[in-house]
Amino acid sequence: MSKQIQCPSCHRVFDYDVVASYMKVCPKCGYHHRLTPAERISSIADGNSFAEFPFTYAFPNPIGLEGYQEKISQSRDKANLEEAVITGECTIDGRPCVVAVMSFDFMGGSMGSVVGEKIAEAMIEGALRHEPVIIFTASGGARMQEGIFSLMQMAKTSAAAALLEKSLTPLFIVLTHPTTGGVTASFAMLGDVNLAEKGALIGFAGPRVIEGTIGEKLPAGFQSAEFQLEKGFIDAIVAREDMKKTLSFLIRVHMGEHSNE
Repeated sequence: MSKQIQCPSCHRVFDYDVVASYMKVCPKCGYHHRLTPAERISSIADGNSFAEFPFTYAFPNPIGLEGYQEKISQSRDKANLEEAVITGECTIDGRPCVVAVMSFDFMGGSMGSVVGEKIAEAMIEGALRHEPVIIFTASGGARMQEGIFSLMQMAKTSAAAALLEKSLTPLFIVLTHPTTGGVTASFAMLGDVNLAEKGALIGFAGPRVIEGTIGEKLPAGFQSAEFQLEKGFIDAIVAREDMKKTLSFLIRVHMGEHSNE
């Protein structure tokens, strides 16, 4: 019997293979199920073109938090990743670019010292090569287990984004569900073009925190990708099946290529 999956939006049950054939988008209601970094890269990169940057980072426990090492080990086993982001290079329709893909399965995609360093280095690499940088975000924000050191990554990644701007190298951000906290408050909103997937939660503090702070009920759909598009915080919502051709188009026009297409 084939594995089945229930859509959390319309609650219909499908064979997993059916949903996978739709790039993990519900064939009934369009709900976007989460992709792994490998699946995400496969959906946009030319075949066999992706090469991951070497993972050469020592594990940091900057505030000596007890049990943090065990938490990291558990997350590595769960997500089958070394950290909450994969970085590397690939081509999209033959055009080279640098890619970073965050994973919510690794400690909620939280940005600690290693995540911040990897994302900053990816942007610096893009600036040095003068190759577009594409970042897929999925995060609950800064990693509280590293205290102030996690918050320092906001400044580091923002400075790297500024370097891209100075070198006239484009930065494209794709916000996926969810993107919140310190990631939203830093590099995730600094793209030359900010895209999002349908239904993605995008914001800083969560709705419950905001409602508790202001003492008011928030409007329906608050902080959804659709809400953020209406308010001008993002540039477009792109269907997953159209993501590769959209990124290819953006790379072409931002790198000064001209086409009669």
